[in-house]
Amino acid sequence: MSQPPNQPPQGGFGAPQDPRQGGFGAPQTPPPPQGAPQTPPPPQGPPQTPPPPQGPPSGAPQPGYGYPQQPPAQPGPYAQPQQQPGPYGYPQQPGPYAQQPAQGYGYPPQPQYPGAPGPGSRNPFKGKPALAIGAAVAALVVIGGTVYAVTSGGDDKDDKPVAQQTDDPKGSASPSGSEGGGSEGGDDPENLNAGRQAGESKVLWYKSAPDAPKSGADAPGMWITDKAAVKAAYKQLFAYNVADGENAWDPISFPEKICAVTPQKSADDKVVVAYMNGSSDRAKCNQLQQVDLNTGEKGWKGDVANGQLFDSTLKVELSITGKTLMVGRSQSGTAYDIDSGKKLWDKTRYGDKCFPAAFAGGDKLISVASCDASGSDEHDEVQELDPVTGKAKWTMRFDKGWRVARVFSMDPLVIYGTNKEKKAWNISTFNSAGKIRSQVDVDLDIGAECGWAILQRDLTGCSGVVADANTLYMPTKAISSANEIVAIDLANGKEKWRVKSPAEESMLPIKVEEGKLIAYVQPSYDAGGQVVSIPATGSNHEPSKLLQNPAGAADIENGFFSKAYAWVDGRFYLSSTRLSGNDEAKEKLMLAFGK
Repeated sequence: MSQPPNQPPQGGFGAPQDPRQGGFGAPQTPPPPQGAPQTPPPPQGPPQTPPPPQGPPSGAPQPGYGYPQQPPAQPGPYAQPQQQPGPYGYPQQPGPYAQQPAQGYGYPPQPQYPGAPGPGSRNPFKGKPALAIGAAVAALVVIGGTVYAVTSGGDDKDDKPVAQQTDDPKGSASPSGSEGGGSEGGDDPENLNAGRQAGESKVLWYKSAPDAPKSGADAPGMWITDKAAVKAAYKQLFAYNVADGENAWDPISFPEKICAVTPQKSADDKVVVAYMNGSSDRAKCNQLQQVDLNTGEKGWKGDVANGQLFDSTLKVELSITGKTLMVGRSQSGTAYDIDSGKKLWDKTRYGDKCFPAAFAGGDKLISVASCDASGSDEHDEVQELDPVTGKAKWTMRFDKGWRVARVFSMDPLVIYGTNKEKKAWNISTFNSAGKIRSQVDVDLDIGAECGWAILQRDLTGCSGVVADANTLYMPTKAISSANEIVAIDLANGKEKWRVKSPAEESMLPIKVEEGKLIAYVQPSYDAGGQVVSIPATGSNHEPSKLLQNPAGAADIENGFFSKAYAWVDGRFYLSSTRLSGNDEAKEKLMLAFGK
């Protein structure tokens, strides 16, 4: 695929491996000069685990697959590339770093181009390859919302539903519907707890979506504090008391649609929202507004300047690391002080035509650069940046053809990469010095739920993947039956254990809490979802049910095109990140479940 001048490449990320960890091959740090000769890799050793039956045919080339530029300390563990299907429909490929043959490895033909969504279903991610990123995105848009706690009201769209406080601070068996404020989402009095069976949790409150264009509108982000559950929707920001769903503060309205938010909140519960500077096709996503989640107070406001040629703000990425707000353009980024809005530093082109193409924040600040995008040395590089100064703490270079697609965890740093040409994927874990700690060496069909990456990579746009200090918890894809969660040892990339979903629906990790993995079991057509707890250590990893959502809300749980979820203080929060804009649908924006 040809690229316009100075644009990031469309393919290319290779997850490296420390030679000491089995010989997948770590890139040089810092990268070598262009034209540096490579030492041919030694032959690989036999696999420790037999590859699946669909391996390469006899006579396929054996060496390659990610050997480092210097001979590894040990022979690699693979004699042949494995054929484990990945989230793009790719097989897993150990060894993204050596120069690799362009053909002859026996990969099966793919039914779709890399990153294309699968056919069917209202929810493109349920039962489909995770990390789907493709052209169909252009048709997708997200709306946002109005709020409801669950009870009565009329059917007239002009009637404003009212949230009613109950004696039970966690809600009632018959919650009431309430307008989210600022937008008319329509009166929607539903008793989602009707017919609730013994042992089922309650819908504590729910909120309906505000009006949105028929083409849809974004509803990004969801933040939960001790006081408020806050949600962005189209042109507004809504906040609800976590206990009863009453408005925590008046909705904030923006002059144009919200186009980006910080996935994280600061330590003192601040976020930044970006919105468009107009409604035309040429409008930019360059207006910033800081907001206090607990009070709804608007702080500083600012504009994001355009970069150089091809470095636009048609779309920006926002993240928070410590007190640093990072705003990523298409080929550069600018850091601001989250409290004052003061500009701290810029991250621009460096080295030999390396353009920062994406950023990820949270526990660390990571930059991914596309280097020599239109030249013979096209490759990706990852840097950890000091959030205060912007200086690179370390740099990791990846082989040509490999693309840094997603960051599954920031601390520890776990990176997922794809190779479009080889139809392969790889997952690597890095230590604090930027060295490869391990690569995932597990037969795994990844079932994480990931949003569309449009114009930018959206590095942290996947849910359903969780890591603690020593373990990565990865969901498999459900094909003909329930899926599994696989616990992977980050010290060596090997499987520790796996557990099957307790229902015939997918189970997705949410967080690790007090030594236990908390997971969400998705609803079926006639049963609500579940929140379960899985012991992370020991020999018993059977899920224990924390919440069984009522069947009366199953249609809503199933109806979200894409969703965000959180488990905080014994409550389960579920919200839509994409609504259709259909006036007849009475779409929901957010629900809270509890006992």
